[in-house]
Amino acid sequence: MSNLDGLRVSVSQEFEFHAAHFLSWHPGKCANLHGHSYRVQVNVEGPLDHNGIVIDFDQLAEIVWKRVIEPLDHSLLNDHIENPTAERLAVHIMQKLEDVAIRLSEVRVWETAQSCATVRRSPE
Repeated sequence: MSNLDGLRVSVSQEFEFHAAHFLSWHPGKCANLHGHSYRVQVNVEGPLDHNGIVIDFDQLAEIVWKRVIEPLDHSLLNDHIENPTAERLAVHIMQKLEDVAIRLSEVRVWETAQSCATVRRSPE
């Protein structure tokens, strides 16, 4: 294998869940209870292990599913997150995955097909 010194390797996986929320401060329709089909992308960064992977995709899927998707799917996000904007949802997901032994670098949350919020971990 060639020299990989200085390279940053990352992998991404996407998930979908459906949930409702309302933003009581919003001057428009978003103040009313409504739902979205959310899409979440989780990015993990790190060195390649002896098998040539950063993390096994099945392992990552299991972690994200248990810690994030199952609790939020078909729920009222206001019950989990204060003022559940897409930005706060991305931060919430990052926090739910912080104490897992993965090098989470970025979480992206699409509230619609055209609109997403991204939270990134600062480089060490």
